[in-house]
Amino acid sequence: MSVTISAPAMDAALRQRLAPTQLEVIDESYQHAGHAGANDSGVGTHFRVRIACAGFDGKSRVARHRLVYDALQDFFDQGVHAVAIEVL
Repeated sequence: MSVTISAPAMDAALRQRLAPTQLEVIDESYQHAGHAGANDSGVGTHFRVRIACAGFDGKSRVARHRLVYDALQDFFDQGVHAVAIEVL
């Protein structure tokens, strides 16, 4: 499946899959120019996700991160290199 890699597209996917109560998706790719996984455009490779979700209740940090990674799998398949996750 081909997806558009952007913060708004990732936001929509996370909202659909996890129904978060708080969510912010930030494209930080420009901060990683020249690093592994970066591209020449400065967008679409490195993101930060700040998220709160009732589905995280009672789950370990690893399990919470796995839920986010699973929701974003199509983006990783299309070239996203890294996602920093902050659970609120």
